[in-house]
Amino acid sequence: MELLEPDPVPERARDVKETAREFADEHIAPNAEEYYRSGEYPHEILEAGQEAGLVAQDVPEEWGGKGYDLAQTLAIAEEFYRADAGIALTLQLASFGCEMTYEYGTDAQCEEYVRPVAEGDQISGLAVSEPETGSDLAGMDTRAEKEGDEYVLNGEKYWIGNGVEADWVTVYARTGDDETNRYGNHSMFIVPTDTEGYEAEHIPEKIAMRASKQAHITFEDCRIPEENLIGTEGAGFWMLAEFFNHGRVIVGGHGIGLAAAAIESTWEFVHDREGFGRNINEFQAVQHGLADMLRRFEAARSLSWRACEKVEEGTQAGYWAALTKTEATEAAVDISEQGMQFHGGRSILAERRISRVFRDARIPVIYEGANEIQRNLIYRQAP
Repeated sequence: MELLEPDPVPERARDVKETAREFADEHIAPNAEEYYRSGEYPHEILEAGQEAGLVAQDVPEEWGGKGYDLAQTLAIAEEFYRADAGIALTLQLASFGCEMTYEYGTDAQCEEYVRPVAEGDQISGLAVSEPETGSDLAGMDTRAEKEGDEYVLNGEKYWIGNGVEADWVTVYARTGDDETNRYGNHSMFIVPTDTEGYEAEHIPEKIAMRASKQAHITFEDCRIPEENLIGTEGAGFWMLAEFFNHGRVIVGGHGIGLAAAAIESTWEFVHDREGFGRNINEFQAVQHGLADMLRRFEAARSLSWRACEKVEEGTQAGYWAALTKTEATEAAVDISEQGMQFHGGRSILAERRISRVFRDARIPVIYEGANEIQRNLIYRQAP
């Protein structure tokens, strides 16, 4: 069955969607189970993605990328996450945080840090969440103190993609304590991972997205030059707010890809599995369950592409980004759970695609802002 049809995808994004599908079928899907079992970082697949021009290509052409827009990036996400979410997240995170630099940074910063990522010579990361807080951006405690012509960082970050593997990370740190303006107390910094005082270790075994690596980072008197400040001091919260509007549309694509994978694997299973003397797809209860899975999928995908258009236009971007992130990721959870039920006892076997999808689907409802926070945004920004 063909679920990720090109119909809702803008014409300009259809070629890259097809390229992403071919890459996913050749490099991601055949290796999904192996990397889930091993939990290793998929270096070879990342290198293949860089060579194929499917990694970090949202970077503008002037800094070595292709300047892919939101629709083109969403088209890639759908296809990659349909094949395997863990490997897909590794490919996506290879340039995580670069947008902050090429949108708000200097030409010198882009030349030194963004270009090598776009050209496949380096990878980056974004360090926002902390051990004691993830969704409260105004409450982060990692601090950057100005001393002469340097900033000195102290604190911790948690759940940081590529915290160990990256060549540099964009760090969100506190630079003020103005109680009357709690959204103006944080700034963004470029921190090379070989800087003295930067230490990172992998977070222990995860049950999902195991091919993607997250880290616990500690900063202990980690000194960086003042020119590593991105944009202006105190603007970090607002930079992230804009960044997350785009990111949450892409996370909607994560959910769509996962939901498509759950439906595909379940459809194949119920049409091949016999029970009570006939294929179980012949039972009306199963047919209704499959119908609900398809109904939920198509509704979420339609919202995803509508939200993409709205965010690109700048029309109530926060509202539409929160809508699609919430609906698509929760659709993936519900659809994969129904898929598990239809697989019966075989659903718990690690070798089963539905088993991996079910576990992976639990993650996007949390990252890029937990869905409870998204509901707050939807309510507050409703037209």
